[in-house]
Amino acid sequence: MTGTEPTATPRPGSPRPGSSAPDRPGPGTPGAEACGPGGREPGTGEPGARELAAAVCRLQGELARLRAESAARPVVELATGILAERLGCPPADAAEQLAVLADRAHVRVAELAAEIVGERVGIGTAPGAGAGSPEPDSPSTAGPAPPATARTDPQAAAEAVLEHVGLLTGATGVLVWAAESGGGLALAGAAGFPAAAVSGWRHIPPGVDCPAQLAAATGRELGPDEPEVTRAPTPGRKEAPYRAALPIRRRARLLGALELAWPTRPAEPTGAVRRQLRALADICALTLPAALPPPGPAPDRPAADTGPDSVFETASESALDAVLTPALLLVPVLGEDDELTDFRILRVNAHFTDPAGRSAHTLEGGSLVEAYPLACADGLLERLRRVYATGEAIRGEELRLGFLIGELSLPTGLEIAAARLDDHLLLSWRFAEDDARQNALVRNAQRLARLGGFEEDLTTGTIRWNASLYELHGLPPSAVPVPFAALPAHVHPEDEQTVRRLVRSVQRQRKASSAVFRLVRPNGLTRYTRVVAEPVLDTTGRLVALHGAYQDVSAQHWIEIALAATRERLADSEQQAAERHRLALRLQQAILPPEPPSLDAAGLRAAVRYRPAAQQERVGGDWYDAVLLPDGAALLVVGDVAGHGVEAATGMVALRNALRGLAVTGAGPARLLDWLNTAAVSFTEPATATAVCARYDPARRQLCWARAGHLPPILLRAGRARPLPMPSGVLLGADHGAVYEEQALRLEAGDILLLYTDGLIERRDRSVEDSLRELVDDVGRSEEDLDDLLDRLLDRSTADTDDDICLIAVQVAAEPRD
Repeated sequence: MTGTEPTATPRPGSPRPGSSAPDRPGPGTPGAEACGPGGREPGTGEPGARELAAAVCRLQGELARLRAESAARPVVELATGILAERLGCPPADAAEQLAVLADRAHVRVAELAAEIVGERVGIGTAPGAGAGSPEPDSPSTAGPAPPATARTDPQAAAEAVLEHVGLLTGATGVLVWAAESGGGLALAGAAGFPAAAVSGWRHIPPGVDCPAQLAAATGRELGPDEPEVTRAPTPGRKEAPYRAALPIRRRARLLGALELAWPTRPAEPTGAVRRQLRALADICALTLPAALPPPGPAPDRPAADTGPDSVFETASESALDAVLTPALLLVPVLGEDDELTDFRILRVNAHFTDPAGRSAHTLEGGSLVEAYPLACADGLLERLRRVYATGEAIRGEELRLGFLIGELSLPTGLEIAAARLDDHLLLSWRFAEDDARQNALVRNAQRLARLGGFEEDLTTGTIRWNASLYELHGLPPSAVPVPFAALPAHVHPEDEQTVRRLVRSVQRQRKASSAVFRLVRPNGLTRYTRVVAEPVLDTTGRLVALHGAYQDVSAQHWIEIALAATRERLADSEQQAAERHRLALRLQQAILPPEPPSLDAAGLRAAVRYRPAAQQERVGGDWYDAVLLPDGAALLVVGDVAGHGVEAATGMVALRNALRGLAVTGAGPARLLDWLNTAAVSFTEPATATAVCARYDPARRQLCWARAGHLPPILLRAGRARPLPMPSGVLLGADHGAVYEEQALRLEAGDILLLYTDGLIERRDRSVEDSLRELVDDVGRSEEDLDDLLDRLLDRSTADTDDDICLIAVQVAAEPRD
């Protein structure tokens, strides 16, 4: 495993190493603000500087995206491997699943990958702190950002890393070293080594050429075959002589080193393995502090060891953290002939706020000109050059500089202060409150509205589009913008006249106008677009320019279409439901007559009541039946089919008719329920129902009854009511082999028998047993005839389930009639 020496930041007046080209920013370079059209207030820069800055900005945006994707790739690949292991699938399927999960969670793939990898090695974020989640408008960056609170320590991280890296490379030991403020290293975590092998290695002073110190000092990844590693002292060398070391960084800041150990020479790692090892080092960074205090007086660090990382613990950093306003610590970037061409943003303080809303870690390590091209073109860079060259500080100078907020260029008032600190420059600024609020509003409005702006100079033919407008038209940024007058040729044929009227209204009638139409892209796809255009007139009233905005309203249009279709389907469904409810109600009314047939021949007087559900959509399958049989006996039935609507009503009709046909056989109630259960199971549309079936023999005054999951009948005799015993029996249609028990009782003259459905007593706030006891007490206080008794029970019902209610009451006469 090899690495390359990083390019050091040259000091003023010193020859530049390597190439004569200007220094380029590191991998953390942001994409600056997204570029937009001109039209802002004039600044103090040279003519054409704004156009040049906008072009540079567009190129840097693409470069930042590519860098971000490249930087995040190791963590994504590591997360893909973890998913492949957990799901037992090929890496390609795991990568696809990772993308699907990120889309469902509405996060970037790199963010989700950092979460998965952090969880695997025992590292996580505090609540509310995403794993390196960038700002909404900023590109994602490499690896997870440090959480506000880690859930583990370096020792736990070392153990978790050993578990993963052991499977990956066969390593048997892991050491996690934390950087100290004096340039030394402290052992923060060790795994895979005997305690005696690491007990004497708690601190490595600066200048000791062990693998971890070499990796931290040079920023290189050192492999087991390099001479510096093979002969350098290190903990546990006897047990595992082969070592590799990687620097641990976060936001371009050195935090320590990760050291791996093997007892035998390991195989040369592939590119994928290298990237996964770097990702593990990034994960370890989440557990390490910014810098540990040295164990004693810090020795002087040799001049050769002074590099970009050491500056973080100098007086410059202390001064940066002491500034109470947003501040940046800058280092110079020299061009040819040692000319200062730019500054690199080394660090920003905790109070820093970016006008474009980007997070601090997307700016650190990047170029000041790339991050703020318009502000530098308006004079910021020249002022900072003068401060660095002369040492004369700027104290509270008020400026109005251009900043690109998303897609728009906005002049912003601010107060700046700058001072040179050794070889660095401290820049602080404070934005005018109104301008800062306006920038935030514009940034949020652009993000939510997805606006694309245009500006067309009719005198010179120059057309400026922002990046969103190219995207909306489906054109690359290098394409020639479409003139406003030629817009009708790029829309759907049905909308051509609408767009012609828009162009005519703006260019001929000189009126601001708007229209919604279907914009046709070169690939044939269409986007519903709203355009607002406004003419610009000179002092003589002559049309000299046009400007306006496009807004993609496709999503809104599709939502309106979906809502219209949903409303139509809902109306159809409501109509169908109403018809089904009316059908079910009519079916019940036709099958359940308000009066039962006369049972005088069986020596019984009967009364029935049926009250449908209060809500028509809850019309159910409750039924009753009272009929004389051919042998002179009387059949009494009450049942309740599960469900509501037409299905329940038709099931009720089928069971009621089946039972009537079976009853003419003269079989007893238990046998009838057995046959009825077989029929319910065998229906084309199987039905489940409860029922109680009773057969009264007038010659012997004997009542036989059976039940299928139904509430028991109530017997009122001599002013005392009691429920009849409940023979065993499950509900109809539930079990093909169900067995039903039958019981018998001799009735006396004047006895009243009540059969009912659960809609009479069922309540959500009490048990059925309590409701049944209350009904028995209520029936026992009755001295009315049958009709008055049923009416009173309906009126006094406290049920709250809005279900149907069926009641049958029969009274035994003194003597049966012929």
